[in-house]
Amino acid sequence: MKRDLELEASLVEKYAAIEPVLDERGRRLWAAAESRAIGYGGDSVVSSATGLSRITIRAGRREIEAGVEKSERLRRPGAGRPSLESEQPGIKDALEKLVDPVTRGDPCSALRWTCKSRAKLTGTLVKAGWRVSSTTVGRLLHELGYSLQSVRKSREGVSHPKRNAQFEYINATAEDFLQCQQPVISVDTKKKELIGEFKNAGREWQPKKTPETAWVHDFPQDAKGKAIPYGIYDMGRNEAWVNVGRDHDTPAFAVASIRRWWNTDGETCLRGC
Repeated sequence: MKRDLELEASLVEKYAAIEPVLDERGRRLWAAAESRAIGYGGDSVVSSATGLSRITIRAGRREIEAGVEKSERLRRPGAGRPSLESEQPGIKDALEKLVDPVTRGDPCSALRWTCKSRAKLTGTLVKAGWRVSSTTVGRLLHELGYSLQSVRKSREGVSHPKRNAQFEYINATAEDFLQCQQPVISVDTKKKELIGEFKNAGREWQPKKTPETAWVHDFPQDAKGKAIPYGIYDMGRNEAWVNVGRDHDTPAFAVASIRRWWNTDGETCLRGC
């Protein structure tokens, strides 16, 4: 059959217009329909114009001849790339032994005390002879029920058997004192801060593009000292007072803070108590 360049150009133009919206099955059936319309030699013409193989076009023609049924599938059942698990049986179990060695594998696993990132897990599996990518490892982890999680502080240890009773007694006594117009204070240590040019969470107004600079890392050895704020809250007056120390958070410092609060503020405001 003599090559018809004009016909091929027409097919190229039509295929370029509809190819973006066609799925695999749609391309196959469209190419087969065009080949049937051309007649003898149609498979070669359409294949040359579209780049589809003649085997694909013949498969589409057989589907048309058998009667095209509406289907949501792009491939016949069982077609497509086989799953990783069918190609490499046991890869899920190997991955789980790395992620959770205490329950599923060797307690002395090399990854037990390391960051179990996808890259590290993938590298370890590849070294063990498995063919797997980082993306696939992520998918397998989700299928196994794993997710990225940070450590949660939820364990308090064993509580004193009379812990609740102690707090209930303290609360009841404080309420009795407040009703009698007697002072009640709450004392606690605030967050310790390094003294020096270190970043904190606060903000202040500055000329544009001229922020205060601070050290990149908060190393204690670069600090001039450590500030230990000790807060004293007057529950009856709804006022607070802070004493700042630089040494250690000790019982002696707590008592000294209460004494200083009383001498500088409490004695004057609570005269007669």
